[in-house]
Amino acid sequence: MKSTPTILNPTRFVPSQKPLLVAGLSQDYPYTDIDKIPLLWQEFVPYLGHIPGQQGGVTYGLCFDQQGGVKYLCGVEVASTEGLPVAFTYEKLPAYTYAVFTHDGPLSTLCHTIEAIGSVWLPQADYEKAAGANCFFERYGEAFDPETGTGDLEVWVPVQPKTSL
Repeated sequence: MKSTPTILNPTRFVPSQKPLLVAGLSQDYPYTDIDKIPLLWQEFVPYLGHIPGQQGGVTYGLCFDQQGGVKYLCGVEVASTEGLPVAFTYEKLPAYTYAVFTHDGPLSTLCHTIEAIGSVWLPQADYEKAAGANCFFERYGEAFDPETGTGDLEVWVPVQPKTSL
């Protein structure tokens, strides 16, 4: 039986003051292979703390919509793209206002939170996906525990007030 949260509200709205530059490893996944994303994280983790220009200890999982699947980038915020490892790609996310959702369960149930945001909260909210946005991201804070898959984990969705209410 599928478990999707019935009550889901953002914990806060964050207006971004500047674009977010994230660098890391990226791969395209058809929807049928999304369960393989943890393998990309396993490949990425050894780079942590050794990435030129890395800003802080927060990690990001960027999810870009594509036909039949997603492009997923696991990475960190960087000051610039200079000196990055050859295997790395980067994305510069424009400044948006973000609806921020806290994921309270284990990492294995994150897909339920993401599904609820898109299929329950967004259609009922006074907000819509921000114009031009083709990405949302997972933000793994410094208190996230990769061993247990729990802790400081949020989903950030770029939004704008609905143009037709």
